Amino acid sequence: MVIAGILLTIGVPSYQQFIQKNHTVTQTNNLVAVLNLARSEAIKRGVRVTVRRKGTTDEVWDNGWDLFTDLDADGTFDDDADTNLCEVGEDCLLRTYGSLPTNFTLRTGATYAKWVSYLPSGLSKGSGGLSNDTFRLCAGDANTAKSRAVAVNLSGRPRTSTGTALCP
Repeated sequence: MVIAGILLTIGVPSYQQFIQKNHTVTQTNNLVAVLNLARSEAIKRGVRVTVRRKGTTDEVWDNGWDLFTDLDADGTFDDDADTNLCEVGEDCLLRTYGSLPTNFTLRTGATYAKWVSYLPSGLSKGSGGLSNDTFRLCAGDANTAKSRAVAVNLSGRPRTSTGTALCP
């Protein structure tokens, strides 16, 4: 019994850290998949495609995001709210994504405060006017060494790394 108690005392925290790391990697991979999808859709369709955060607070992406064609390049989903979707002259909602799991945060810098778009050439452009920025994904413990960063450069390609300068 004593040996089992010792093993549990050692093993449970390690298992919890393993689960948290796995969740962080999964959320990072989901974000990279969305960015890659937006880029490929922009190239395929020959129109601007935007990923816009849900919610009203700049640089906070915790509440999820929408992926849509952005015909007028304003970063806002424009639809006439009738039952006919993707009509000529209006944006087309390609996908919508829900909030991050509890205790996870996703932040950006000022360049992607509201949205990031991909041009038909595959290049990126942010709501802040520039092309590159970094998403910071942090778990509830706000450990910057275990957080993940997704940097998007001018060419629009996302690159992941472990560790960020700060967590919210």
